Amino acid sequence: MLFYPFLSTSTFILFKLSSQSMQPTLFSSVHLTVSQLTFHIRKQLEDDPTLQDVWVDGEISNLSKPASGHIYFTLKDKNASLRCVIWKLDAARLRVNLQDGMAVEVHGRITVYEPQGQYQLIVNLVQPKGEGRLYQEYMRLKAMLEAEGLFDSERKRSIPERPQTIGVVTSATGAALRDMLNTLRRRLPLARVILAASPVQGVEAPPALVNALVSLNKQNPDVILLARGGGSIEDLWAFNDERVVRAVADSKAPIICGVGHETDFTLCDFAADLRAPTPTAAAELATQTTVDDLRAQLDYYTARLTDLTSNLLAEQKAGLSALASRLKYVSPERRIQSEYQHLDELSRRAFSAMNHRIQLQASRVDGMSKRLQSLNPEGVLSRGYAIITRKDDGRVVGKVSDAGGEMKVRVSDGEFDVSRKS
Repeated sequence: MLFYPFLSTSTFILFKLSSQSMQPTLFSSVHLTVSQLTFHIRKQLEDDPTLQDVWVDGEISNLSKPASGHIYFTLKDKNASLRCVIWKLDAARLRVNLQDGMAVEVHGRITVYEPQGQYQLIVNLVQPKGEGRLYQEYMRLKAMLEAEGLFDSERKRSIPERPQTIGVVTSATGAALRDMLNTLRRRLPLARVILAASPVQGVEAPPALVNALVSLNKQNPDVILLARGGGSIEDLWAFNDERVVRAVADSKAPIICGVGHETDFTLCDFAADLRAPTPTAAAELATQTTVDDLRAQLDYYTARLTDLTSNLLAEQKAGLSALASRLKYVSPERRIQSEYQHLDELSRRAFSAMNHRIQLQASRVDGMSKRLQSLNPEGVLSRGYAIITRKDDGRVVGKVSDAGGEMKVRVSDGEFDVSRKS
């Protein structure tokens, strides 16, 4: 059997089948399952020594380095592309830091990945052939813009913690927009979102992106998200365009750039105020304070306001109680009550003093009465004494010389007349 590399796969299959021992008839053809046909193609490719020890030149695109340690990429030139795989052990021995856009020479063998029916190159060696055209342009622009200071850290502005208006520049039909809107709706539904739709790849993308940024800045958003999903270096090239990079640097509002995947770096990432690894991450970085944080803050301030209000009410209540006590102390009613009490006290003291004085006077009267009784002539008369008075003038006869004429003699039970005989 001979192999003709210029023949297509289908032509090659027909040629190989026709060389088999089975002779096709005019009225029948070979019937195979998909698996049988794919296996047959794989066997033909792997049996060809030229395809099992081949060097291929091309430019790396769609580079992927999953956690498994294997490396997947597409090797292409301007007319065709080839799927390539580097298994984990060979990837660990690589001395080249593979990047999208890099021109390389790779060595390996051709095989078929049967589940998808795709032929691919299993690579075991990679040698740099020189940086690709796009990568060279990327490095040239990066050096030029960096020298102008567009990437300086001093130019970076802080992202507001609680943006009220968020601008979004991306494709209106891409999955990136849906992911960002879902994230913004979940984390900060109070924010207003303004979309400035723009194509994100192709020749029409750079001027459209510039116009979107300019028009969006006129709306005075608090922050702008510039984003798109992942892709090859060609797909993301609009975000390396000098016009777009300068528009990002000139934006009045701070910009978060979330273009591609975590391993993708565009010039807009360096010019933006903050880089996000993905569009979803850009939406998360724009909403540093989420609605849950706002609820927690609201609960905190509500509890604090309640405590302050309770303390204030308690203080005011205590103040009112003190004022009420003072008012009650100086109130006319209290004064009247106090005067009533004072009057009662004075009355009690006056009554007590009066009683005491009456008792004292009564005691004195009683003493005097007893003294008077003791000095009462009638009392003396009862002891056998008599009082003699002159009848003519009523004088008491106290001496013999006073006696004369008619006289009265008073004794305890009466009186009688007497006369003095000379």
